[in-house]
Amino acid sequence: MKFPKKIFKHPKPLIKGNEVSGDNEDNEVYSKFNLSESIGMNRKHLETIFEDCDDIIYREVKLYRDEEIIDLLLIYTNNLVDAKEINENVIKPIGFYSLANNDNHMKEEVILDTIEEIVSVHAISRVNNFEEIVATILLGNTVLLIEHYDVALILNTVGGDSRSIEESPVENIIRGPRDSFIENIHTNIGLIRQKIKSPSLKAKNLIIGSESQTIVSVIYMESIVNKQALENIINKLNEIQIDGIFDSGYIEQYLESSPYSPFPQMQITERPDKVCGNLLEGKIIILVDGSPMALILPISFFQLFQSPEDYYERVLYGNFTRLLRLLGFIIATSLPSVYVALISFHHEMLPMDLVIDLSRTRAQVPFPPVIEALLMELTIEFLREASARLPGTIGQTVGIVGAIVIGEAAIQAHLASPTMVIVVAITALGSYILPHYSTSYALRMIRFPIILMAATFGAFGIIIAWSWVIVHLCSLESFGYPYLSPLAPLDADVTKDALIRGSLRRFKERPKTSNQKNQTRW
Repeated sequence: MKFPKKIFKHPKPLIKGNEVSGDNEDNEVYSKFNLSESIGMNRKHLETIFEDCDDIIYREVKLYRDEEIIDLLLIYTNNLVDAKEINENVIKPIGFYSLANNDNHMKEEVILDTIEEIVSVHAISRVNNFEEIVATILLGNTVLLIEHYDVALILNTVGGDSRSIEESPVENIIRGPRDSFIENIHTNIGLIRQKIKSPSLKAKNLIIGSESQTIVSVIYMESIVNKQALENIINKLNEIQIDGIFDSGYIEQYLESSPYSPFPQMQITERPDKVCGNLLEGKIIILVDGSPMALILPISFFQLFQSPEDYYERVLYGNFTRLLRLLGFIIATSLPSVYVALISFHHEMLPMDLVIDLSRTRAQVPFPPVIEALLMELTIEFLREASARLPGTIGQTVGIVGAIVIGEAAIQAHLASPTMVIVVAITALGSYILPHYSTSYALRMIRFPIILMAATFGAFGIIIAWSWVIVHLCSLESFGYPYLSPLAPLDADVTKDALIRGSLRRFKERPKTSNQKNQTRW
């Protein structure tokens, strides 16, 4: 793991070799200062760095060599380490071991090698500067300092409390794996490696955030990925200047090329099976420590309507549900605007009996159709956000009861017609049918401008609004790849796995959306 340079700064006295520099105006970085051979001076300096950090633990240990006692010091962050592993695999082996050697001038390498042999942790490394020591302690590792040696051992004892692996509460499926990502990035990478047991699967770790020091992992299949796209993404990640990263949403906002577009240029998921399927298509995955959401890039517009369950079910079932999602997208964006256009401008397009019934229901409504539609849509948005922010059972109750009560009250108070309530309800159902909740934000944002265009120009307004949306989608790119591919530009893959999917037997070649080499799967 690489640690960024020129991050940790402190105005207090710093150690230069075996001496202390007391110039408070010298605000140099720790990377210029190495460990001293005095364990006491090293501890004093670390206590200065971690001043008022009561969660930093200093544990003294003794190593016996004949009649000589060698002082050791363990330093770690409480609650970020596995305390049981430190006690069982570090402290006990050192305490029970007796280093028998008559040579009082034993070389440093021999002492370090001996300690590495008796300590039973799965990863050990050596460092000699304070920058790496401070960074690794804050990551949850344990530092072992040795008296008379200016080299420290880094023991991988990362642990602490974490959420157990459970079924995804957001991306529910009926048929398929039930595991999902958690907030521990190492566990998430392990979930991916459980499904793809190939040495071609690579995980490149970066540290982003001058204060948070967050691990960001770029995962890809080396034999499939487009190396130029991978290099561009890594360069963009290295250019991020921020003090803290706490979720993958930070990374998404820094990487996207069109931040003001309502449509996402990368997809988020917390399902390992979905991540693995995209890796085998040449996609790049970004995981952020502390976030259960993985970023998939590049993507196409049609990928937003795809669910892992489409591939676990038979072809007919998978295509039927996918077409339902596309229909839900059209309904969620256009049904209220079509209703407004028909009522306001195009009565002749409706049967006469229906026109009479609609006129009767709207006779006592004091608002024009556009105001009625906007009021009802805003009410639905309020209910949606309220139910999402409240605790689970209360949120469901507020959503269901609120919709029924408010809808019935609006009809009885003649603030909305029954037809408008039905239209708004069907529109809300259309937006819920998408595989991931975050994708519905784009639908909800473009719905209101289309309603206003329909109220101003009728059907022509809807056509103009959709023409703008299509032109905007054609102009979008996801990290160099057309957003509407394989439909625009047209490619044979459009019949394989875009609007509908073909049989798994036809998936012998990988899609060209993000992959330009190793096209054959098997």
